Amino acid sequence: MNFIGKEVFFDRDDLIVSKTDPTGRIIYANHTFLEVADYTEEEVIGKQHNIIRCPAMPRAIFERFWNTLKAGEEIFAYVVNSTKNGDHYWVIAHVTPSVVNGTIVGFHSTRRVPSTHNIRNVIMPLYDDLKRIEDSTASKRVGLEKSLEALDDKLTEMGVTYAEFVAALAKDD
Repeated sequence: MNFIGKEVFFDRDDLIVSKTDPTGRIIYANHTFLEVADYTEEEVIGKQHNIIRCPAMPRAIFERFWNTLKAGEEIFAYVVNSTKNGDHYWVIAHVTPSVVNGTIVGFHSTRRVPSTHNIRNVIMPLYDDLKRIEDSTASKRVGLEKSLEALDDKLTEMGVTYAEFVAALAKDD
């Protein structure tokens, strides 16, 4: 994966927590979020959560991520985020829609430290492949479609759903 800055780590006992409105604007960020991402509360509240999006992250994963959430379902995903100064950090994210009277009113995300073994040996090679596919076409839309197709082909080959794939890895985290 192509990273510009250095990798940042946080304590295994810490949890990064944030909440957003339905459009993805941050309405809450805990102290661990702020410390790891190197932002102040004033810099993130009201901003889109993608303020911490790392350019090395495949768009196909976020497409799967948001489609699952918009369907009202929770999701677990491995994500690499960027800090304010361009460094990066890995998380295993658990995101749930916040629902009131059947309407999604926001999202709640809790992130923890993932297994370095899983990141280096499973996630990084997969994300490298997906990102390479996305970047190989002139059209972002076509690249995303081909990347999603490759992800689905990989999951079919393994005989698992995306949720089962992440759950199997996460049990080692």
